[in-house]
Amino acid sequence: MKAQREHVFGRPPAALLVPAVAAVALLVIPVAAVVIRAPWGSLPSHLTSASARTALRLSLETTLITTGICLLLGVPLGWVLARVTFVGRSLVRAMVTLPLVLPPVVGGVALLLAFGRNGVLGRFLDDAFGITLPFTTAGVVLAQTFVALPFLVISVEGAFRGSDARYDDAAATLGASRWLTFRRVTVPLTLPGIVSGAVLCWARALGEFGATITFNGSLPGVTQTMPSEIYHVMQTDLDSAIALSLLLIAVSVLILLLLRERWLSGITP
Repeated sequence: MKAQREHVFGRPPAALLVPAVAAVALLVIPVAAVVIRAPWGSLPSHLTSASARTALRLSLETTLITTGICLLLGVPLGWVLARVTFVGRSLVRAMVTLPLVLPPVVGGVALLLAFGRNGVLGRFLDDAFGITLPFTTAGVVLAQTFVALPFLVISVEGAFRGSDARYDDAAATLGASRWLTFRRVTVPLTLPGIVSGAVLCWARALGEFGATITFNGSLPGVTQTMPSEIYHVMQTDLDSAIALSLLLIAVSVLILLLLRERWLSGITP
């Protein structure tokens, strides 16, 4: 079929092929530059330095907690957006996806105004419970959740919309409650989509920088995650910054490989 289409339409016109190649080069060359410039001989020492190990540990701990929170909140929200009709659903969906297009530093400012000591909710948390979020590890989790949750919600909502609702109707006919149907029927059917959303959510949280550093600063061992560590060491040790960047690139590539079957199955003719 592909050969037949190429025979009918001929070779791709240069007016389309040249910009396409330029686009690929624009996306690939910067990543390739990191690989080329990587200090391969001293890579282990850069990746195992005390500051790198501390930042990596903090990133892993916070992102795992963030992913758990996003699953706890995002799966129910995705189900509501996919299966429940209510006034203002489009507005809710728009607000949920807003962090996807919001500049990271603006997200950090918004978090500061909401949860800072003098923030809309932060003042109440501080006065009533003595809870302070900015410049704390909990604040890092909050910032990561703010930027990563939409990725999970979008994936989960799409999975719920794509699943056959007739199974839910059949379970209801047999007397199952909506909650039981959700646990025993809906979630198992959409589990691949939920897992994919969780992986994307974790990857986004791992790479979060702008909102985190605006809301929490970069305190070693407390709020200095891997992206913050890269930004910090780049000012004094470029090789270390390249080595840490290479590690995050490798993680990103691994994520793409893990999800390739789900993504490519939906875009490959």
